[in-house]
Amino acid sequence: MRLHLHLLSDSTGETLENVAKAGLAQFEGVEAIKHFWPMVRSEGHLDRVLIEIAAKPGLIIYTLVNSTVRQKLEQRCAAIGLSCVSALDPVIDALSRLLGQETISRPGRQHALDEAYFARVEAIHYTIAHDDGVGAEDWEEADIVLAGVSRSSKTPTSIYLANRGYRVANIPLVVESPPPRSLFALEKPLVVGLTTSAERLIQIRRNRLLSLNQAPETAYVNQERVTRELAFARRMFSDRGWPVIDVTRRSIEETAAAIINLVTERRESPPLAPVAAR
Repeated sequence: MRLHLHLLSDSTGETLENVAKAGLAQFEGVEAIKHFWPMVRSEGHLDRVLIEIAAKPGLIIYTLVNSTVRQKLEQRCAAIGLSCVSALDPVIDALSRLLGQETISRPGRQHALDEAYFARVEAIHYTIAHDDGVGAEDWEEADIVLAGVSRSSKTPTSIYLANRGYRVANIPLVVESPPPRSLFALEKPLVVGLTTSAERLIQIRRNRLLSLNQAPETAYVNQERVTRELAFARRMFSDRGWPVIDVTRRSIEETAAAIINLVTERRESPPLAPVAAR
């Protein structure tokens, strides 16, 4: 089934994209054609957008805080037979009742350039600068340190966490080249080990080699070598008492959510003394 999905917002539309993605994930066989209409804050702009939408009718999901623009959208949709739904109304209404407050009704307020925004930008800069074992002298400044063998989702997970405001360093574990001893003396960051199945890792590595136009059969994808790498990493995780997450059947989002849960639990528990380096 083919569906035109119109995401209409008075801000960037990021919220709508996430809502639409989550909703569509519950259906199979749907080819969704997404149309983005951001920064719609006036009736004139809305009129122009509705002309485009009417040419490709489908479901309109919107976030509009201006009551006049909202009302006009709903009236026009009813007149021309288009379905429209507010993505945030139920949540905002529930919060308003519980808090006993009226909404501020300011478009894009979640994207304000406040302290949290700049902290997130700084976290992204830190994470990019400490990818793949770089910057060992600054690892103590991280919130999270991810360790794992090559292609175990360390970098994409780090970037996702950085966008959530966490400063992340990631370190590749190589049998022939152990990581700096400073890794084992870290106190502030939560060190998390990432592992996966040998079969899945070989598949990912082989696809990586093919994408680089390199021979797909090398020691990098040798079953025995890969198994030895994973055993080396797991032994290190166990010796240090680091929490371990198996990413074999997890998406990046699921892995990040599990790591955030570990961070939260750690902050709510008394700190443990670091395991001494051997």
